[in-house]
Amino acid sequence: MKKQFILSALMLVCYFLFAGWNTKAKAQNNSPTDKVILITLDGLRWQELFAGADSLLIDHEDYVSDASPLKERFWRETPTRRREALLPFIWNTIAEIGSIHGNRWEGSKVNLTNGMVFSYPGYNEILTGKADDERINSNDKINNPNVTILEKLNKSLKYKGRVAAFGSWDVFPYIINEQRSGVPVNAGFETAGSENLTEIERFLNKVQPNTPSPWGSVRLDMFTHNYALEYMKREHPNIVYIAYGETDDFAHDGNYQAYLNSAHSTDAFLKELWNYTQEDPYYKGQTTFIVTTDHGRGTKPLDTWRSHGSEIEGAGQVWLMTYGHRAEAGGEVKQDEQRYSTEVVKRIKAITGE
Repeated sequence: MKKQFILSALMLVCYFLFAGWNTKAKAQNNSPTDKVILITLDGLRWQELFAGADSLLIDHEDYVSDASPLKERFWRETPTRRREALLPFIWNTIAEIGSIHGNRWEGSKVNLTNGMVFSYPGYNEILTGKADDERINSNDKINNPNVTILEKLNKSLKYKGRVAAFGSWDVFPYIINEQRSGVPVNAGFETAGSENLTEIERFLNKVQPNTPSPWGSVRLDMFTHNYALEYMKREHPNIVYIAYGETDDFAHDGNYQAYLNSAHSTDAFLKELWNYTQEDPYYKGQTTFIVTTDHGRGTKPLDTWRSHGSEIEGAGQVWLMTYGHRAEAGGEVKQDEQRYSTEVVKRIKAITGE
């Protein structure tokens, strides 16, 4: 009798364990197949993307304190080799498996449609699919009156509660309108908040407040990147937006050395995200990456490389790349075309079916 009771109890425990596992498995199987990771590199010029280090800037004493180590690291005799040295993952992997638009020397053009040509209007355009010069005409911390694609997906049946955003700039909670949209946004100097943080998240929470940033409103991209990656490992969101910010701020500072080093680091971040999604079964074979920028920068006069805005020639010239599950492997586009930042939302809608 005692043995029978023990056997029955064990069977009951196994039943509940299996039922719990089966419910979790069904929940995962019923999740939307397609995942999207949208990434922006604030103010990275198309000139560096397609030609690497600029010969007019890398030797300029106003923008580079010590050119020798910088040239050893990034200077090569041809634009093709220079861009591979600066952005090896983009040009050795993304160019093979995806499509890269915006090389104006080859006739491929990507432009903003907003007339402001600075960050908040640029991000609004990317995330909503349209410019709004009447209401989005500053970088002030005002909640976006427009509805972003992140908000739409977060309120859809398929993607509800499976959307997250991470940004280095502390204005992103307002751009995404975190309160109204319900999209969790970790931006600026925010730490990760959860009862089941990973060990790395706990470390980041400890280190970030004690790590000085050169800027009052933008944290270092290393924190943004790792908060996003750890959240993906822990929560497996289906829609992720990551907004890196260093390149723009180093450019505003006139620090071309740091601008190039930051671009190179961001390329490594893209590689790490790609490798992770190719290893994790939840993302593998189901994830599309879209990468772009919120604005360009000037070239003439030379010092306008530090700036952007409606008065800066060329600041509305941007670029766009896609790779992964739903992306065409078209490589670097070398033909006449005109594209706009507004197509990002269209691509996300096509991928998600929303």
